[in-house]
Amino acid sequence: MTVTLDHTIVHARDAGTTARFMTEILGLPAPRTLGPFTVVRVGATSLDLMETDQPIAPRHFAFLVGEAEFDAIFGRILARRLPHWADPYKHEPGRINRWDDGRGVYFADPNGHLLEILTRPYGSGGAQADNPNPLLGR
Repeated sequence: MTVTLDHTIVHARDAGTTARFMTEILGLPAPRTLGPFTVVRVGATSLDLMETDQPIAPRHFAFLVGEAEFDAIFGRILARRLPHWADPYKHEPGRINRWDDGRGVYFADPNGHLLEILTRPYGSGGAQADNPNPLLGR
């Protein structure tokens, strides 16, 4: 049997609001409710949102997208005037990155989880890329 990530639980203040945010921004199918979870399908995997009133430790979720999907998602980020960054440390506001000769951008969901869309997997451009991923130099 192949090992595949089926789902992960993501804490949220308001699972419905967070699920709608994710599905609208990313252009995913509408979320569904399954017991205490609001489920966002991302391909074969799901983010199962669970409400909590406890402190939420921000997590990072990266979504590999095609060029057309990047344009559409980034357009929705701009239309909503969402803060966005070229880097995960939020040092480059209002910009995208060109790592691995692709494009990437970071933005937050309503709970402070850092979402990322990227068109090339990390390191896929190698050291010979015009814009190598900065992780290759570490």
